[in-house]
Amino acid sequence: MAIVLVVDDAQTDRELMARVITAAGHRVVLASDGKEAISLAKVHHPALIFLDVVMPVMDGFATCRNLSRDPETSAIPVVLVTSKQSHSDVFWGKRQGASDHIGKPWDEPRIAAMLARYCP
Repeated sequence: MAIVLVVDDAQTDRELMARVITAAGHRVVLASDGKEAISLAKVHHPALIFLDVVMPVMDGFATCRNLSRDPETSAIPVVLVTSKQSHSDVFWGKRQGASDHIGKPWDEPRIAAMLARYCP
């Protein structure tokens, strides 16, 4: 059982993803913005972070950049989950340290595939 951090400003999206992750046998920690995500990542040391991009307070790109540059969190894989799906958005996400990218709306098989890849 791995700990997975889900970061999204939309409560419904957080809860839906949490159900999928819990059903796969993992523990879920939820955050509603980037600053909260960084704090929770340092406390819980998740095996994986699913991170929305368009959020208030601190967007997902800035959050990912902060996580990837901090030695305490840099080894945690980050999967961006966002409607921003252009080639430049995917490229920019990887430049910020993202391990992977899932477009919104996401589906359960895609989330399951990321869990299998990063939380064996």
